[in-house]
Formats: sequence, structure tokens, C-alpha cells
Amino acid sequence: MKSFFCELGAFCLFAFEVLRKIFTRRYSIASCTEQMYRIGVESISVVNLCSFFIGLVLVIQTAAQLARFGAKTEVSAVVFASFVREIGPVFAAIMFAGRSGTSIAAEIGSMVVTEQIDAYTVFGADPVAKLAVPRVLATTLMLPALTAIACVVGIASGFFLAIVHLDLEGSRYLKNGFEVITTTDVVSCLAKGVLFGLLIGLIATHLGFRTAKATEAVGASTTKTMVQCVLAILVLDLILAQFFLVVQGG
Repeated sequence: MKSFFCELGAFCLFAFEVLRKIFTRRYSIASCTEQMYRIGVESISVVNLCSFFIGLVLVIQTAAQLARFGAKTEVSAVVFASFVREIGPVFAAIMFAGRSGTSIAAEIGSMVVTEQIDAYTVFGADPVAKLAVPRVLATTLMLPALTAIACVVGIASGFFLAIVHLDLEGSRYLKNGFEVITTTDVVSCLAKGVLFGLLIGLIATHLGFRTAKATEAVGASTTKTMVQCVLAILVLDLILAQFFLVVQGG
């Protein structure tokens, strides 16, 4: 427990420092743009591929269960609600953490091992402002966009499979699907993307800076990043799900 709270305290201090430097504009816009491309745009294929196949599997499994009750036409409501409320944000965040979060931790960890971080400090540059802030901003801004794209791709793949495989009418499929989606669902989907992206960026950069000066420590940091990101995403998702359920119910 002592070790856990020490780690949590160090992370909170690091997060506060990063957020403070975001609002004081002690970073380069060009560096942020470069990181947004590397972290966000280059992750589109991985996230979309995952969403595409999840959409197909979800339609097959859901249709098989609903057909037993004669409600096969309601498959679109399940697909739309599942993707917008849970599957889209959570799976996009997990794939994003595996693709970009670990990459950030490995990159910064390698700089620690090769003493490049020490060189930044010696020459009077702020390594947190130079390295952590652009990456945290990139993850925070790009994951909501990736989440929205993942939802569209997953719903579209389910739509085409439902038409081809289940012989459902396309217009009715879309009508039933959009009827179950509320404004709160869309807001919660994008809000989860923002908060998950912020969390992934902070965890990845924090563990990258805390990498020990040994070659094998880089691998340990990347593994630790993936594990902590997934756990943090699931815990935060539970909290946000309950929060938006209360908001929607109220």
C-alpha cells in the first residue's frame, strides 16, 4: 500500500506539472502538430480495423440471440447503443494505448537511458514542456476523433452485414438505431475519448520519465504503461458510466 500511494502521489504531482505547463503555453505548436500526426493519424488503421471486426461479430452474435425471441430487427438498436456508449470509447482507448501509449513510454524511456533527458536539463531546457506536454495534448485531442471514427466504422460494418447476411431493410435498420441514441450518449462518448486520451498521455509520459537507466528498463516501462492504461481506462469508464447514467436519468 505504501508503494501504491507513493506511485499515485508521484503521478499526481507529474500530472499537475504537465497541466500547469499546458495552460502557461510553455510548448511548441509545431511539436504538438507533429505529435498529433504521429500519435493520432498513424493509429487510425489499427483502431478502425478493430472496430470493423467488432461490428461484424456484434451483429452475428446479437442477431443469433434476438432471433430466438423474434426480434431480429432490433439488432441495430443493440449495435448503435453498444458502440456509442461503451465499445467505441473503450476499445478505441485500449487499442490507442497499445499503439501510441507504449510508443510514447518507450521513446521517452530510451531518451532517459541514453541520457538525452539529462542533456535537456544541462542546456536549460524543460524536458517536461518539450516532451511530455505535446504528447499529452496530442493524445487528448486525437483520441476523441479516433473514438468517433471507430464508432462510425463499427456501426457501418454491422449495417452492411445486417443487410447482406440478415436481409434486413437498410432504412429500418438505421431508423431503429438512431432512435436509441440520445444527445447524452454522444456527449458521453466524446467526453470519454477526451478523458481517456488525457489519462493515457499522462501515464505514458510519466512512466517514460521514471524509466531506470538500464536497457531492459525500457521494456518494463512499456509493459507497465499498457497494464496501467488498461486498468485506468476500465476504472474511469465505470465512474463515467455511472455519472452519465445519473445525468441521463435526471
